[in-house]
Amino acid sequence: MTTRRPYHHGDLRAALLTHARRALEEKGPGGLSLRELARELGVSPGAPSRHFASKNALLDALALEGFEDLRALLAAAQHEAGASLADRLTALSYAYLDFAAASPALLDLMYSVKYDPTASPELAAASQQLPAFAARLIEDGQHRGEVREGPADEIGLPVMAAIHGYVALTVAGGIPADIVERGLKDTVAFALRGCAP
Repeated sequence: MTTRRPYHHGDLRAALLTHARRALEEKGPGGLSLRELARELGVSPGAPSRHFASKNALLDALALEGFEDLRALLAAAQHEAGASLADRLTALSYAYLDFAAASPALLDLMYSVKYDPTASPELAAASQQLPAFAARLIEDGQHRGEVREGPADEIGLPVMAAIHGYVALTVAGGIPADIVERGLKDTVAFALRGCAP
């Protein structure tokens, strides 16, 4: 005979997201289960459905949380960086690498959602934060004469592609640990040369 567990957990939504994020990193999206999360949290199997109608809804919420965390991390890095494009792009690159290294499965999820045509408007908007961030960096650089003229989003795309590519290689283990920092600096320098006047 099974007994139903009561739904008493304070902020169940936040607890579900915290546990789901950990499970995502350990098992990937295929290993996530609302029933398993309910068991871990000691609530009834149906309790998570009050916050997430399905596993996909939970994954979407995780992706949204990831975009917000990344945005906050990048903003904090920019706040502490110097004024030059080199300083700001270097700070952004290190913050992005830190995020990716700490949450690789979450970053994969965020990118898969970014290109999903069925993504909600909220998720679609959140997925544009990084390109918009890059465009603002480029525009600021243009105002200071550090970046060539042209559409900021077009100039920023290869800059971010280079940094994202390097970060992805690093997280996948494709860059030896002893040269990661030097390689990231070289990638930033390469990107700066590519957008210079």
